[in-house]
Amino acid sequence: MSEEISVALRDDHVAVVEFNRPPHNFFDAELIRQIADAYDKLDADPACRAIVLCSAGRHFCAGADFAAKNPAEGGHLYEQAIRLFEARTPVVAAVQGAAIGGGLGVALSADFRVATPESRFSANFARLGIHHGFGLTVTLPLVVGHQRALELLYTGERVRGEDAHAIGLCDRLVPESEVRDGAVAFAAEIATSAPLAIRSIRRTMRGEELSQQVRAATAHELEEQGKLFGTADFAEGVAASGERRDPVFRGE
Repeated sequence: MSEEISVALRDDHVAVVEFNRPPHNFFDAELIRQIADAYDKLDADPACRAIVLCSAGRHFCAGADFAAKNPAEGGHLYEQAIRLFEARTPVVAAVQGAAIGGGLGVALSADFRVATPESRFSANFARLGIHHGFGLTVTLPLVVGHQRALELLYTGERVRGEDAHAIGLCDRLVPESEVRDGAVAFAAEIATSAPLAIRSIRRTMRGEELSQQVRAATAHELEEQGKLFGTADFAEGVAASGERRDPVFRGE
């Protein structure tokens, strides 16, 4: 793989897919494509029965770098994002540090999330003056419920690990030093089940229907984002984030 992506298939049938873009692990369409390509190859390998998605460094993923992002890239990005949902192998995400914005979307593309008390999750789009993306329209309500999803999207609240676990945003909570090992252990549990049965169950629970829902959602999300990219509020949200201050929005 590339210097940004590494794949290691273990003897216990668990593959570890790690992405590495220090210091914040911002993504773009190319990085998501590389992760999806890794999933495709592992889907075709009968020795792989579960995947751990993880990242190097202090933070899982801070999403897209809106200060540098070209709005026109969004369509290609979401084409690649949909591929993550089309994978056939169960995925456990190891979430250390922050999973923010689109980074939360990446974490929610996995079947499960293992996090730490120090982990923090945020759908901070409204605090940036932009519509949410990466299929959160579908995935966030699935794990926390519709009302809690509305609250998280409207406020951009940062949810720490223990609260995230309480509302279902993460599935297991482990000490910070054990997040990678905890995710691998969870994936190894899955890998001990009959692989054909697991793929069959996953296809029923998360298969084509989910990817189609995400496809429709990202098309709408992209359209709404396009309306807001040129607003003064979006410029203010990005500037405030970079300057680590509260934004002052004017509805313009």
